[in-house]
Amino acid sequence: MKKEDKNKQKINKDMTIGEVLNIDENLAEVFMGFGMHCISCPVSQMETVEEACLVHGVDTEFVLKKLNEVASH
Repeated sequence: MKKEDKNKQKINKDMTIGEVLNIDENLAEVFMGFGMHCISCPVSQMETVEEACLVHGVDTEFVLKKLNEVASH
């Protein structure tokens, strides 16, 4: 899949952190901005965006909004 095609995907709460980073590795900065430093953790390959947000006490919808904003640029 070309990078342009990947960036057109809408990131959702059921995607794993690993899947999101496969779309655009620069999205790691968004996660880290919310204190979610789990991006390098092996669990990130299985943990969904929603699960990570719950664990870190951040609003899932807000995180998704930011991820999609960055991915669309």
